[in-house]
Formats: sequence, C-alpha cells, structure tokens
Amino acid sequence: MTGILSLITFAPLVGALLILAFRQFAPASDVARNARWIALLTTLVTFALAILMVASFDTAQPGMQFSENLPWFSGISYRMGADGISVLLVLLTAFLMPLSIVASWAPIKDRVAEYMIAFLVLETLMIGAFLAMDLIVFYIFFEGTLVPMFLIIGIWGGKNRVYAAYKFFLYTLAGSVLMLAAILTMAGVAGTTSIPELMAYHFAPGVQIWLWLAFFASFAVKMPMWPVHTWLPDAHVEAPTAGSVILAGVLLKLGGYGFLRFSLPMFPYASAYFTPLVFALSVIAIIYTSLVAFRQTDMKKLIAYSSVAHMGFVTMGIFSGNQQGIQGALFQMLSHGVISGALFLCVGVVYDRMHTREIAFYGGLVNRMPWYAATFMLFTMGNVGLPGTSGFVGEFLTMTGAYGVSTTTALFAATGVILSAVYALTLYRRVVFGEMVNPKLAAITDLDWREVATFAPLIAGALVLGVYPHLVTDVTASSVNRLIDLWRAGAPG
Repeated sequence: MTGILSLITFAPLVGALLILAFRQFAPASDVARNARWIALLTTLVTFALAILMVASFDTAQPGMQFSENLPWFSGISYRMGADGISVLLVLLTAFLMPLSIVASWAPIKDRVAEYMIAFLVLETLMIGAFLAMDLIVFYIFFEGTLVPMFLIIGIWGGKNRVYAAYKFFLYTLAGSVLMLAAILTMAGVAGTTSIPELMAYHFAPGVQIWLWLAFFASFAVKMPMWPVHTWLPDAHVEAPTAGSVILAGVLLKLGGYGFLRFSLPMFPYASAYFTPLVFALSVIAIIYTSLVAFRQTDMKKLIAYSSVAHMGFVTMGIFSGNQQGIQGALFQMLSHGVISGALFLCVGVVYDRMHTREIAFYGGLVNRMPWYAATFMLFTMGNVGLPGTSGFVGEFLTMTGAYGVSTTTALFAATGVILSAVYALTLYRRVVFGEMVNPKLAAITDLDWREVATFAPLIAGALVLGVYPHLVTDVTASSVNRLIDLWRAGAPG
C-alpha cells in the first residue's frame, strides 16, 4: 500500500487540473457540465481510495501506517502517515465531498468550473492536514484550507459574503500566526520537524506552557471554542449550502485533531495544567451557545451555534485524558460531521425553493413535504442525541470521560443535552408542524431524486454508527491508548 496516502491526498488536485484543461479546450457550453461530472467522479475515486485505506488499516497497531518519507529541503521532509486518530477523519472528508458536489449540482449556476476547482483543492488540503507527519507540511496544508474556503464564501455566498469571508479568514489566520512561531521554536529546540520524533521529545515544562498556548490559539479558533467563535455563524449564514457542510463537517474537526495530534502528546505537562481552563470554556460553550441558538430566527445561524455547543463536548472529552473521553471526542467529531452536514443540507432544500432561511416564514411543511419532514426529524433527533443515532454515543462517552475527572464539569455539560433538545425540537416544530398559513408555501415540493441520493448515505451513516459504534472505537482504540500513555508519562503527578 505504499503511496496510498499521496494518492488520496492529491487525487482531487488532479481532478481540478482536468477541469482547467477541459475549460481551455472544450466548448463554452460544456464547461459547467464537464466541471460537475469531473468533480463528482474525482471525489468518488478519492472516497474509494479512502475506503481501501481503511480496509487495509491494521487496528492493532497504534503507530503510523502507510508511511511515506521524501526529503524536501533544509531537513524538512514530505512525511505522511495515518493512525487510528486520523484515518477515519480522512474517510469522513472523502465521504462528505461527493455529497457536497451533488448538493451543488443545481444551486450553483455561475462560475461552476471555478467553484468545483475550489472544492477539489480544499479536499486535497484537508486530507493533507490529517495525514501530514511533518510540522511544516502540516502547517502548509492547515493554512492552505483558508484560501479555497475564503473564495467559496466570498464569491458564491450570500449578500454579506465579503464581510463573512474576511472575518473567517482573519480570525483563523491570526491564531495560526502564533502556531507558526511555536513551530519554528520547536524546530530550533528539538532540531526536527518530524511529528513522530517530536512526540517522543520532552520539552521543559516552562517551554511547554508557551508552546501549548500558541497552538491553542490556532486550534481554539478553528473549532471554534467560546469566546473566539463569533466568525462561525456569519460564515455559515453566508456560505453556500455545500460550503456550510464542509465547514461544519470537516474544517472544524481540524481544531480537535490538532489538540489530539499536538497538544496532548507533545505538551502533556501544559495540557494537564490547562485542563481546568479547557473544561470551563467547554461548559460555557455548551450552555451559553445553546441558549443563544434558541433565540435565533435564521435556521442556519441556529445550527451554527449548535455546532459550537457540540464542539464543547469534543474539547471536554479530549482533555479528560482517559479512554472514554478521547474515544467519545473522536466519535463526536465523526458524528457531528454527518449530522451537522445533513442539517445544513436540510436548510438548503427549503432555501433553494423559497430563498429564505427565516424560521417564521415556514410552518406546516409536513403537509407538503412528508419525506423531507421525516428526514429532517431523523437528523434533529441525532443532533439532540437520541439513543440509536450517532449523536448519542459521542455525547455519552465524552460525559462519561469527563465524569471520571470532574463531576461538576460533567453535570454542567449534561444540561447542554437538555438545552439542545429545547432549541432543536422548537425549530422542528415551528418549521414542520402546525398549519401552513403562508400562501407562498402552497406550491413547495418534496425531495427530488438528487436530494434523496444526497441524504441516503447520511441517513445510513447516522444510524449505522448509532447502532454499531464499535466500527469507530475498534479502529481508534490502539492509537487512543498510545496517546493516553504519552499524556500520562509527561503530565504532572
């Protein structure tokens, strides 16, 4: 399987180049059609390669697999590798991308080729960030994701798209500048940028504190954590539907992945030292943003604040430092990618028909859109954490992990489960049930074949992971145990 990681990473980039080539030589009338089909086929090939990688992955091995190492320059190498922490996040990325392409098939009518190129480049950068095993290579992929998402929001977004795009770009870039300074410091102190070697290197406790804070600045904004979350609702509201799917489904997970890959194993002393702070911020995010979500009048903004609350469970689970918490955090990231992506697609369905996301505009959709109502209900229940859906497993494990460390934190976080039911079920009731009093909704139609094809894999994912969580936990267990060993070896006491 040598080279499989590079194939997965750069296959989307090949598709982007093919779109460019066809745009140059094909008739103008065929450019948009060719771009759509090339993007879809490319993302499906990438997904097939990701499945092959997961099928070949040895779950008993905690270390990096399928490793690639090519010298680059000045001691920096193009290193790639996958372990139980990254392999399923790559699969999630490859799973959501073809669905995003299909969701964009009809709504995106202008600059279709450029839109598809932006998504394919974004896929390469996201997968590369999850697989990079060199700090500099990781930073290039990690920061590179800002550019295509900036363009997706700024060109194909809503009326305030430019403001939202710049806010997204500047917030995330500001945090990452500090991380770059920390990376250069680590390279100078340890004499290497290899991530596996840096995991085994023991930084002095005082140095760890500053390095941890620099990395935290970047990852906290990316997730985002409270109080640096304010860019996310604006970005979601203005982004096209598929942009919101990838933003919530994958890009936010880069923050959680960063905590797992860098903060815990490389700075265990500092991670233990700052655990009370992370717990406090996580609880505030869970409770405060849930209350804010309840007051929203825009469906997308409500789901955006819901994402911040659910990411609070992720950070709480990660810094619990035990198997249940970290397994739960990984599961929650995967589950949230499926469920939040599906919820944004649900909003996109009615927005494409009515061109508004205002909750007050809707009501009684079950009378005209029964299949849509059933689909929306399933993902609402998953978002609430109903047993039998993937949302339940992640929240349960993260709270179990936190309870073993801080009973108070777990109890406060549990109130977020109640609050999520309040705002999610209220949204559903106002949009789907009741009388259809708005005459403009009389002609609204139910899901078409393209939308059914988009939702079907997401429905299967939410239910299969909810019933068979071991499909995730068996893959991640060895790597999580190794991570916990690294944490405990360097943590104080």
